[in-house]
Amino acid sequence: MRRRFYLGFGVVLLIIFLMLLMLHDARWFLAVFVPLSLVAIYDLSQKKHAILRNFPILGHVRFLLEFFRPEIRQYFIAGDEEERPFDRETRNTVYQRAKNMDDTIPFGTERDILAVGYTWAQHSLNPKPVSAIEPRITIGGPQCTQPYSASRLNISAMSFGALSENAIRAMNLGALLGNFYHNTGEGGLSRYHLSGGDVVWQIGTAYFGCRDNEGKFDPLEFQKEAINPLVKMIEIKLSQGAKPSHGGILPAAKVTPEIAAMRKISLGKDVLSPPAHSAFSSPEGLLQFIQTVRELCGGKPVGFKFCLGRPSEFFGICKAMLKTGILPDFITVDGAEGGTGAAPMEFANHMGTPLNVALITVHNALVGIGVRDHIRVICSGKVATGFDMVSKIALGADICNSARAMMMATGCIQSMQCNTNACPTGVATQNKRLMRALVVDDKKIRVRNYHHNTVHSFLELIGAMGLTNPSDLTPDRIIRRTSINKIQSYAQIYHYLKPGDLLNTDTMPETWRDDWSEASAEAF
Repeated sequence: MRRRFYLGFGVVLLIIFLMLLMLHDARWFLAVFVPLSLVAIYDLSQKKHAILRNFPILGHVRFLLEFFRPEIRQYFIAGDEEERPFDRETRNTVYQRAKNMDDTIPFGTERDILAVGYTWAQHSLNPKPVSAIEPRITIGGPQCTQPYSASRLNISAMSFGALSENAIRAMNLGALLGNFYHNTGEGGLSRYHLSGGDVVWQIGTAYFGCRDNEGKFDPLEFQKEAINPLVKMIEIKLSQGAKPSHGGILPAAKVTPEIAAMRKISLGKDVLSPPAHSAFSSPEGLLQFIQTVRELCGGKPVGFKFCLGRPSEFFGICKAMLKTGILPDFITVDGAEGGTGAAPMEFANHMGTPLNVALITVHNALVGIGVRDHIRVICSGKVATGFDMVSKIALGADICNSARAMMMATGCIQSMQCNTNACPTGVATQNKRLMRALVVDDKKIRVRNYHHNTVHSFLELIGAMGLTNPSDLTPDRIIRRTSINKIQSYAQIYHYLKPGDLLNTDTMPETWRDDWSEASAEAF
């Protein structure tokens, strides 16, 4: 090893020396040899990096390649369907739709349609034109006095702080142009969210924007902001897919004086939201809080967002609905595959239920207790294309939210630096120099375009299936190859309950009995 080091170091110096001699100018030799010699001396004397002590100068090449590894893989190595979380084909589709470019592909699909897991929709020989399809849906149950007509695709929860002010403004103005809503994320209702687009104000465990000096929910502060006509709905966040039961994370590097003042927090520290709410601690308490919030905001739709964990805890919320008679107007189901900002690796990779399973569980439970018609189900988690929307709505959703695809429409290139404050496109950073590159007047058009073209693709698929309303989508219309020689519809893969099945022990599925009996309206 020692010989390899001396040999390598000597070869490098010899090559440099010979090259500089050929230039017949000693100044170039001094300009290169002296700095490299100083670097070598430092590398040999420092004690933090073993590689540099063994391989001075050459070791820096390793660190340089490691730094650029994501970009090298993204641009030169990975295939169109290999990258995660979004492959190149999906990203290109988002970019093309955002720019109003041709998003068709030539020469047929490149996907292996015989592979296990391949999924498709059944078309009809009596297709319907897009103009005949209902593109919106109303949110607001019997206890809501200000129902909201929503697009089937909207901007998912992303906070000012996690995203730059320019990104927030571009998204909100895009929502204004496209007539869809923009979820604030748990960071609170910033002035950038109030640029004119419809807003869903998310209330997280830290109650940013509506908290007192002790960090608890302040009804008066909430009411003052919630009556704003731009605020169309209120979403109470219980947990999120990227880090369920952990609480939000805003790295200290992203905490500006403006963000600190808005959130009532300190500068120079990571912002860690509590893992649980202080305003309630039981399913009954959650529903009573929903009722309080609904009254404070003047009867606007109020719901909650969560990532499914133990089914019995969600069933406890269902039992509390039956016991109290209080219903949320909507439930947002976040899949474990979701996430736009910082999250601990173990939480991102190993906590939470994937969206499809969670969506079916929530839909079935609401059907089983007979309240599904009064509660809209919104889903979020890697929704980017029209077919993503079709498949999620067929499973049981009413509406889809998208976060990362909306970021890509705003300029995100999936550089995987959301948690470092070094986003190269100015989307997920508070660095003024970097966010300057994000021109709001240009990106707001791209957000609008992406939404319009994706919803149009979704409606075309609905029409191709012979339907005039997306709510008529049923799980038997989506087919998946489950083995080399077997295909099944979602209706065959997943068990769907009938209305009232959970209210009668004779009709309750055996697989639900243990979780349902464990569930309590009084405690999680």
